[in-house]
This record gives sequence, C-alpha cells and structure tokens, in this order.
Amino acid sequence: MISIASAMQQDAIKELLEGYNEDGMSFTFKEKQGIKLFFETSAEDKEAAAKTAKELIKAQPWGTVLYFQAAAV
Repeated sequence: MISIASAMQQDAIKELLEGYNEDGMSFTFKEKQGIKLFFETSAEDKEAAAKTAKELIKAQPWGTVLYFQAAAV
C-alpha cells in the first residue's frame, strides 16, 4: 500500500493513479484519512510504486506546483 498526502487535487490524483496500468503495476484507491489518500498497488516493491506515483503526479501540468508526499506504507 502507498499513501499520497496532498491537500489539493485529490480527485485528479485518484483519477491519474487508478488509470495507470503499465509494467504490471496498477493502483486501486482504498481510503482517505484527512489529507492522505491510500492506494493498494499490484507492485511487489512498494517503494518503487511510491516513486512511480510521485513521477506520474509531477508529470502533470498541475503536479509541478503541487506540494505532496508519496510514501510506501
């Protein structure tokens, strides 16, 4: 499981990660706690999944100015 902590663009983050399915890695939204979004991932390496999620968010036009944290849980 990974968590994304962001006060803004939460719906966009959910849509982005749930739509990702490459190299055998996918994300499924599980729950929200405060500003944290939790996703199950099919990846074996949770740290790599968190890094991929971070890269995906930063690649978005709104992601370059967004303050967020991505972490393996």
